Amino acid sequence: METRSAKRKKYWLEGENGIDRISDLPDVVLHQILFHLPIKSIAQTSVLSKRWRSLWISFPDLDFTSINPIGVASTNAPNTKPSIKNKRLLLCPHSFSVKRLDFISQVLALRDKQSDLRILRFRAPLSFSRLNGLIRLAVRQNVQELDVEVATDDYFNFPRSVLTSESLRVFKLRSRYPGFRLLPPSVMKRGFQSLHTLSLSLVILYDQPTLSDLFTDSSFPRLKKLNLDACFGLKQLKVSCLALEEFTLENCFQLHGLDVSGAKLKTLQVASCFDAYCDKSWVKINAPSLRVMVWEYNAITENSSLENLVSAHEASIGFFVLNEDFSVTKIRSVSNLLSALSRLHTLTLEGQCVEVLSSRNYIANLMHPFDQLKSLELQTGFNKHNLPGLAYLFKCSPALHTLILKILNDYKIERRKWNKDLWDIPSSEEQFWESQSQALKPLLNNLSVVKIHGFLECENEVSLAKFLLKHGKALQEMTFFSGHCNYRDSLRRQKIRSQMMGFSRASSNAKIEFL
Repeated sequence: METRSAKRKKYWLEGENGIDRISDLPDVVLHQILFHLPIKSIAQTSVLSKRWRSLWISFPDLDFTSINPIGVASTNAPNTKPSIKNKRLLLCPHSFSVKRLDFISQVLALRDKQSDLRILRFRAPLSFSRLNGLIRLAVRQNVQELDVEVATDDYFNFPRSVLTSESLRVFKLRSRYPGFRLLPPSVMKRGFQSLHTLSLSLVILYDQPTLSDLFTDSSFPRLKKLNLDACFGLKQLKVSCLALEEFTLENCFQLHGLDVSGAKLKTLQVASCFDAYCDKSWVKINAPSLRVMVWEYNAITENSSLENLVSAHEASIGFFVLNEDFSVTKIRSVSNLLSALSRLHTLTLEGQCVEVLSSRNYIANLMHPFDQLKSLELQTGFNKHNLPGLAYLFKCSPALHTLILKILNDYKIERRKWNKDLWDIPSSEEQFWESQSQALKPLLNNLSVVKIHGFLECENEVSLAKFLLKHGKALQEMTFFSGHCNYRDSLRRQKIRSQMMGFSRASSNAKIEFL
């Protein structure tokens, strides 16, 4: 009698008409179908028939991240050639314990030697020797994309076998703990001739604090994407790969100097970098094709030199300022950076940018105007000390169409002050904005959309809203996103909103909405 399991297999393959049409499909089609299944499910199909076993051992995209995550213990047993019994176990991975057998090594060892490996991904806690063994197996099978995340008992060296691979196009190595060291520059520079994507995370560079001649065109002639994260000990970095299009640098807190140049570089992201205590830090960027720049939570460098950013279209800029260190030198550095981005169409400023521009050390007219800027997003604490910086940014954005203000939670305590005469007697903030009406005339003639997030109907934000409603000639829409607060005076809040609506009808045709 046919078992229930056998009936299911037969129905899966042959359907209601008893004809196996799926198995007749080309390998490339079936591989594409299997690609969307978990690795264990793919392995299980190998018990259906010889045809499906052949598909399994030639499957080019091996993603083990679902069955061997970080935190699951793995064996440190030496690499062994799979026995006949183990081969059978591999056809149904549920029948053996991943903790006792190295499923990844077994699968790689059993693969069809005539079938190249396109993708290998895995996450596992293992020893350096085990890691090297897995990577060597993958390189022998001409792997094209290698994505590895590991946790080891001790520091380990960058896998040397990767350097000799002629097939490898994408290499991603992330260390959870404690990190890995690069090989000597003379060795590193001999490889990577075919690589177009490189991502390294948690690199220990105390013995190599300066990387000025590694990421060059001769070492990486085809590199298009480079991602470096948590490079401990790195103090100076130079990247000058001519083919590079995307570069990301994150969490390099000890960095003193950064030099990036590339004729094809389109996207640059630098976040949480630079030593805030270094008094000689610097950054130099030369990228005529750069379209998008993200510069967030970085310590302000003493010197900023950005050249040829003629194609820059969108940027997000923010700084980490230690003890409100707004020295003239650092303020000039911020101005130089922003001036180099004067051709932007979309700009987001966060992380104390407005505070820097509001500093008493700031030199007027130091920054070039954003003549082409259409959208400006400001993330800041909305208090009276920041009004000069806001006004200066508005003055530098004469063609602005959309203004988005995101008021940070950290500053809301300062703003919880109600003004009983808010609508009868002009406040000092309102008087300030009125004094800027002539200087801001170009902005007021173009500004169409205003969105204010974290709106608490307090003096500072109400004064700005009233000013824009009163003088905004092109204003069509103003939206307030109310922040959360502890006030129970809902009647007063509703009254202010009603007065705001009435003020809009009297001064402009803008549509006002509270959300």
